[in-house]
Amino acid sequence: MSVTATCVKRAFKYRFHPTDAQAAELSRTFGCVRKVYNLALAARTEAWARQERVNYNATSAMLTAWKKTEELAYLNDVSSVPLQQTLRHLQTAFTHFFGKRCKYPRFKSRKKSRRSAEYTTSGFRFREGKLTLAKMAEPLDLVWSRPLPEGATPSTVTVSQDAAGRWFVSMLCEDPTVKPLPAADTAVGVDVGLEHLLTLSTGEKIANPRHERRDRIRLAKAQRALAKKARGDGANRRKARIRVAKIYARIADRRRDLLHKLTTRLVRENQTLVIEDLTVRNMVKNHTLARAISDAGWSEFRSLLEYKATWYGREVIAVDRFFPSSRLCSACGTLQKKMPLSVRTWTCEGCGTVHDRDVNAAKNLLAAGLAVSVCGAGVRPQRSSPGGRSATKQKPPRREP
Repeated sequence: MSVTATCVKRAFKYRFHPTDAQAAELSRTFGCVRKVYNLALAARTEAWARQERVNYNATSAMLTAWKKTEELAYLNDVSSVPLQQTLRHLQTAFTHFFGKRCKYPRFKSRKKSRRSAEYTTSGFRFREGKLTLAKMAEPLDLVWSRPLPEGATPSTVTVSQDAAGRWFVSMLCEDPTVKPLPAADTAVGVDVGLEHLLTLSTGEKIANPRHERRDRIRLAKAQRALAKKARGDGANRRKARIRVAKIYARIADRRRDLLHKLTTRLVRENQTLVIEDLTVRNMVKNHTLARAISDAGWSEFRSLLEYKATWYGREVIAVDRFFPSSRLCSACGTLQKKMPLSVRTWTCEGCGTVHDRDVNAAKNLLAAGLAVSVCGAGVRPQRSSPGGRSATKQKPPRREP
């Protein structure tokens, strides 16, 4: 998602119900996209071993040659647009790898990789609210859960199928309705947690719904039934696998819906939002808390908050993870030596103030973030933040004896 001086490019995602012919055509396209990606990755890997560089243009020429062979002649049966797009995606993956932003690209798996295909304007037709893809005679039966912006025309269309068998189409359009909100004088510190999903510096606490725990019994029952099915591509195992996938999809949908509502509300109400720069990837290595942390969706919360803040002219500041927000008294600045996770309330030794652990942490995050915003602190590059700022490691203020 990108922001220009005029408008925002925004993806609108809808479910659709394909006919049998459309489902077969899309399944063939998914398979061809995966095949071309793997062939191109193998060719680039072999060239890399020979200390040769292969770029997108070279793989595009390879694709033309592959189509002329008898073994890969079936690539001509699907639209060429998604095949070219997957080569562009591979080029992007190598660009990120050479820029040391991600690991070496991996081969796509028939069972585990995402089933998707991307079409540019030459690969689809959108007229009067009807979307028709290349190689198809009929438009897709879209479920219009919300309208597109008035006069919007998709620039790219991505069709996908999730593990639960649901079909989706994502249309990238320019949305002129997304504009910066009027400037506000409010700021809030946000502390994420497990007992409460969010704790604000205002003292408000938002309960953690624990979506995965609510469906844990149903999920365990479905997983046991799947484990008892014979391995292979049998119909019974496929049905059991889809039942498990539907439960996971239900959990993810509820989590995403809640996070969208919370982030939208926070961005609309506050000009500056201060969060903690947590390394969730490392935190989930703690097997005791990994399940609860993953269920809370901290990484997704930050991603949603940052791009919405960019859309609406707000500022997100990420305070360094080593800042002792929980152990520092927000009233007098006294630093406690130890603060186990089991301690939820504590009394400051310096001023005697009784603190709620999470509220105190949120207040300290806000104070540190405002110090960054006013006087400026060192800013470190973020993993994926379009507009977030991160304060360098901060030490608590020294108290005179």
